[in-house]
Amino acid sequence: MKNIAILGSSGSIGRSTLDIVRAHPDKFRVIGLAVQKNVKLLEEQIEEFRPEIVAVHDVQAAKALKQKIGRGKVKVLSGVEGTTEVATHAKVDMVVAAIVGAAGMLPTLRAIQSRKKIALANKETLVMAGEIMMAEAEKNKVKLLPVDSEHSAIFQSLEGNKKAHHIKKLILTASGGPFREKTMKELGKVTLKEALHHPNWDMGPKITIDSSTLMNKGLEVIEARWLFDVPPEQIEVVVHPQSIIHSMVEFIDTSVIAQIGVPDMRVPISYALHYPHRLKNDFPSLDFFEKSTWTFHKPDIERFPCLRLAFEALKTGGTMTAALNSANEVAVQAFLDGRIRYLQIPRIIEEVLGRHVPRHGCGIDEILKVDEETRRKTEEII
Repeated sequence: MKNIAILGSSGSIGRSTLDIVRAHPDKFRVIGLAVQKNVKLLEEQIEEFRPEIVAVHDVQAAKALKQKIGRGKVKVLSGVEGTTEVATHAKVDMVVAAIVGAAGMLPTLRAIQSRKKIALANKETLVMAGEIMMAEAEKNKVKLLPVDSEHSAIFQSLEGNKKAHHIKKLILTASGGPFREKTMKELGKVTLKEALHHPNWDMGPKITIDSSTLMNKGLEVIEARWLFDVPPEQIEVVVHPQSIIHSMVEFIDTSVIAQIGVPDMRVPISYALHYPHRLKNDFPSLDFFEKSTWTFHKPDIERFPCLRLAFEALKTGGTMTAALNSANEVAVQAFLDGRIRYLQIPRIIEEVLGRHVPRHGCGIDEILKVDEETRRKTEEII
């Protein structure tokens, strides 16, 4: 029996994780849950899974939940401090870090420092503070198990082949999102409804927009650099619209090992939860005859400059990747709120990065300060 805490239990990764817990009650027990503000769903999850502790980031929403469910049923906390307490609870063996954005960074860091196993779905944690996170993981002998389908694919492909000098390159696949065939003129007319419709994956709004701009793939490139200790020049992105090959590794002898399967996030989640063993699941199997054509394309960084910006930020290093993440979060939210147009997302991010003076060798407090400064600058530009 593995005791788990899920940070971001109301999101797509959190809900999928609970699907696996529901299917394997003899293997997993939910100790803690944390959400941003979806108290209604959290209340349902409390009723079903009976956690000992929960946290709601929004203070007022946490108060409302506490009043509604009464005392004694479950401990209800709020804010980053509450989420951190869930992540570091003494009974927790593994933390599923699935909070979207920078908000998940500090609780994940504290979980690592508390020597919890980490099933990592929050890529922003490594984008903003990859060097710090990996150093803390090594110091505390904590394994970061990737949940993103692409990083899980690379992780699985490297099993038994982990010698760094044997790796020629990591190949991250990208669906290309819903707009991969649109012209610049057509992209200029993209609506929010169109941007929120992903052809292959069911994800939250922020990640869906990131996928459409290819920023999601850029963030994954940065995450891969830290997870697998591979320099940027050994990471490649290939557009694979069918999303069947989830990612690949090419070795120095030119052999390529890939992990393939239907696009279902429960597969990499179950692998991370039960590693090094595999869970017997009843998910749909890949039908090779139905999905008989697989295609591959080079990403177009002229139409989708966010991928270029991510590579450039990674090569610059220091706090440039933190600034990239913060600017993107603010710009995407502005698009979701109807304040800017679709093509303004990368333009705003590029302007922010052009003004940012990167700092190197920073601690977590300095990175949080950069995050705050960058958000303010991005809002000013918007």
